[in-house]
Amino acid sequence: MTDLVLSAEIRAARAAGTPIVALESTIITHGMPYPQNVEVARQVEDDIRAAGAAPATIAVLEGHLQIGLDPEQLAALGQAQGVAKLSRADLAVCLATGGTGATTVAATMIAAHLAGIEVFATGGIGGVHQGAETSFDISADLQELAQTPVTVVAAGAKAILDIGKTLEVLETLGVPVIAVGQDAFPAFWSAQSPFAAPLRLDDAGAIARAHRMRRDLRVPGGQLVANPIPPDAEIPADTLAPIIAAAQADAVHFRITGKAVTPYLLQRIYEQTQGRSLTANVALVRNNARLAAKIALAMHQLGD
Repeated sequence: MTDLVLSAEIRAARAAGTPIVALESTIITHGMPYPQNVEVARQVEDDIRAAGAAPATIAVLEGHLQIGLDPEQLAALGQAQGVAKLSRADLAVCLATGGTGATTVAATMIAAHLAGIEVFATGGIGGVHQGAETSFDISADLQELAQTPVTVVAAGAKAILDIGKTLEVLETLGVPVIAVGQDAFPAFWSAQSPFAAPLRLDDAGAIARAHRMRRDLRVPGGQLVANPIPPDAEIPADTLAPIIAAAQADAVHFRITGKAVTPYLLQRIYEQTQGRSLTANVALVRNNARLAAKIALAMHQLGD
């Protein structure tokens, strides 16, 4: 079995029985420039600590699956060049060849489950891309949610995606999609989308109980908890719509495909919103981390 390398903080949390929340690392390597990427990662970790849980940022470092990053490792990852972006398909190869890589939602879920961590906070999940009926560009995150028993707290699916088709695929795969405190499915930078969420729960305790009930029923897979961005940080959907459409048209024109699509679109949207999209992204990630910590604490109170 793959050796898991636990940071000093996670070893101490395990010994003390402190709840743990998993965090991805692509936001550090592919989401923001240095040094803001490291500053935000530390803020998110501190939000989880302040809520009474321990943060476990997950990455592959020189062929080792790292559960939690020490401060020096986090700073080094934030400045590293050529870091692989790892999903289910390439995680094993990176480990087997001694590589270094940042984990996406799918890879983070796999690692979190191996480490016995039940809750994971991220920004937004991947999903069905616009035009997927011809490109077949569908994120591995959706299949992972159907297979791996981790509750994922996100601000919905990334707004660059086809949200309607993403919800349809999640339904087909049997993934519970739970909006928090509202009936609409959130749209990442915007609190509302035109689509109703299949399920609604209003507190961390109910979400924790649903996770455990799914386990007790022996139903595979996790839960997607769709936590809307705070109102003071959101960008209205009607402001974003033409910007996203223009960025997607550019991606098609320049024949950008595969894993390069999402970072390209996010960069174009950042430029066209004069940085507002990045500010909103930071706010929603921190908001998700705080909720994930509450869910982890509620699961801890439920016991095994």
